[in-house]
Amino acid sequence: MSDIIRVSGHAYVLATSPRVAMRTLTLKDGDTFAVFDRYGDTGSVGSGEQGIYHRGTRMLAHHELRLGHQRPLLLSSTVHEYNAFVAVDLTNPDIPLGGNRIIPRGAIHVFRSLFLWQGAMCCRTRVFNYGDEDLETDITYLFEADFADVFEVRGVHRRERGRQWVDVEGDTVALCYQGLDGVRRITRMEFSEPPAELAAGHARFTPRLRPREAFELYHTASFEEGAAEPPGAVHFQRSREQLIGKLGRRCTTLTTSNEQFNHWLERSASDLRMLETDTPDGPYPYAGVPWFSTVFGRDGIITALEYLWIDPGIARGVLATLAANQADRSSPVQDAEPGKILHEWREGEMANLGEVPYGRYYGGADSTPLFVMLAHAYWRRTGDRATLHGLWPHVERALDWIERYGDADGDGFVEYARQRPEGLVNQGWKDSEDSISHADGSLAEGPIALCEVQGYVYAALVGAAELASALGEPERAHELQQRAQALRERFEAAFWLDDLGTYALALDGAKRPCRVETSNPGHLLFCGVVSPERARLVADSLMGPELFSGWGVRTLAERERRYNPMSYHNGSVWPHDNALAAAGLARYGMAERAHKILAGMFDAALAVDLNRLPELFCGFPRQAGQGPTLYPVACIPQAWSAASAFLMLQSVLGLELKASPPTILFHRPALPDFLNRVEIGNLTVGGASVDIILNRHPHSVGINVLRREGEVDIRMEF
Repeated sequence: MSDIIRVSGHAYVLATSPRVAMRTLTLKDGDTFAVFDRYGDTGSVGSGEQGIYHRGTRMLAHHELRLGHQRPLLLSSTVHEYNAFVAVDLTNPDIPLGGNRIIPRGAIHVFRSLFLWQGAMCCRTRVFNYGDEDLETDITYLFEADFADVFEVRGVHRRERGRQWVDVEGDTVALCYQGLDGVRRITRMEFSEPPAELAAGHARFTPRLRPREAFELYHTASFEEGAAEPPGAVHFQRSREQLIGKLGRRCTTLTTSNEQFNHWLERSASDLRMLETDTPDGPYPYAGVPWFSTVFGRDGIITALEYLWIDPGIARGVLATLAANQADRSSPVQDAEPGKILHEWREGEMANLGEVPYGRYYGGADSTPLFVMLAHAYWRRTGDRATLHGLWPHVERALDWIERYGDADGDGFVEYARQRPEGLVNQGWKDSEDSISHADGSLAEGPIALCEVQGYVYAALVGAAELASALGEPERAHELQQRAQALRERFEAAFWLDDLGTYALALDGAKRPCRVETSNPGHLLFCGVVSPERARLVADSLMGPELFSGWGVRTLAERERRYNPMSYHNGSVWPHDNALAAAGLARYGMAERAHKILAGMFDAALAVDLNRLPELFCGFPRQAGQGPTLYPVACIPQAWSAASAFLMLQSVLGLELKASPPTILFHRPALPDFLNRVEIGNLTVGGASVDIILNRHPHSVGINVLRREGEVDIRMEF
């Protein structure tokens, strides 16, 4: 058996070198993703997660360009606006040629373009001689594969590994690994030009360039048999155009009067399109790069909810994928019971061997009610009766899990307790081992009933009742409504903390409330379980100085014993958490507070690379003239962070969409002072399509309909 070190929580990543120490360039396509340094290289210097990964394994740990046996000088590098490729401009350092002769710095320009496509990394290298003399210099690519499982890269030690070897045949190098799981993994390096020297770890070329002459080289690293055509200009151009077309597709469009805000929205949409992955059951947004580039139930559902008004197709893919993988039996090894919705799905060697429990893992208390919530939200948004009919048996099985297995002790609340020792200790979205605590700092012992999970269950019951009515089952609808009301009353009695003016984080195994002030009640506002009177008090808590950092709402208040602004869940700021809170505040008529969250997140986006909000950032108080403090090993990009911008904008617009009858409703719309105008194009509802402009006036917002195709009622309520 492998020796796995125990670290604090499933989400923990050993931070031997922080991601913020060196800017990285990230690409993803399907089940392949890459983390490059600014040169377009991997593994030369910088953070330990650099590499090119495929299906949970690092297939290339080292891939580096050398010019004349030296590293070139970096001029610039960027990621294409649609995340389609990385572009890098380089030049030569002074290169000694012997005697007093040198190739002077800046005589050679090197352009590199790298992209991922259909299970392969494709690279174009163009070398141009701007000098006055003929030049001959070495161009060398160094490469090496370690075939490390992503959990090894994250810091887990394995006692045994499989067998590794290299085959060199003709102009091809095959880096090979026979895993302990019986799977053979191969990285095949192929080049468009015959190398002057080809070996197990490098390919060297020696072009002679006249003045104003270029040398072009194309090569691929393919990770599946037949994944890529032989490298060449035609293959490169055609594949890149297909990739740009795929990533650049549009659904509903958004344009505002603020160009910086537009850049944030476009980058967020591009990140979502990049993270979206075709599964056998439909498109699914993988959670984040590098650590969570796979199917996660909770993450996919919340991402789909955030982005539902823009593109309901993502929600349909998420629902279909999770329904197809719904647990149908009890399995303590997987933390599974019949009807439970998937938490995580891994394909790497360690998952295949059971060295980590996440091959198909169900250890999440929240994915199941969230699944029902998304099914209801999708139905209201689209009126897609065929999909509803297909989903209804899965919704009923999820509701049965909530009642029979989720509430194991029969107290009316859904609790969790892991069944496998290596599984998740905490099974809500705050899933690190130290995230659920009491006021004295002691960790809560299970089974644990999280406050937001009860909110999700309430919303699931209310939503399922509406679905039952739509399917002609009035008695079932009435029963579900009664269950929802009973849960609401029990919840208010057990979780409300009058002295703190908010709800307890959780109930522990002894039914003692965790009397700490957290961001979790923001999710309760989103779910609508809170009474209007208490909603105001919850809002005061969320937006008070103990929780609101100036950038966003912290996960844990400053006064609490376990508060640490640099922690994963005990004082940090998460964009998706803030988006749900903003939507909840707007739901209860407190749009001005939702504006404050949107403004803080927008300012944070302006301060980070590529306007790309990370998975989380530190919760230090905002300081004038400074950006947010970054978290060292945050995923960038992260799906529910990217989608958060759209839910926050929807919240301040007060926008609600109903398919039956087709309705576009603006509840008390308002625009923050940095947005004078918002244009929504190709907004589709129930077969109709409209283009709308919202303009901010001193005391109101005006709405103009530019185009309307089909029957749809457009209304504004104050």
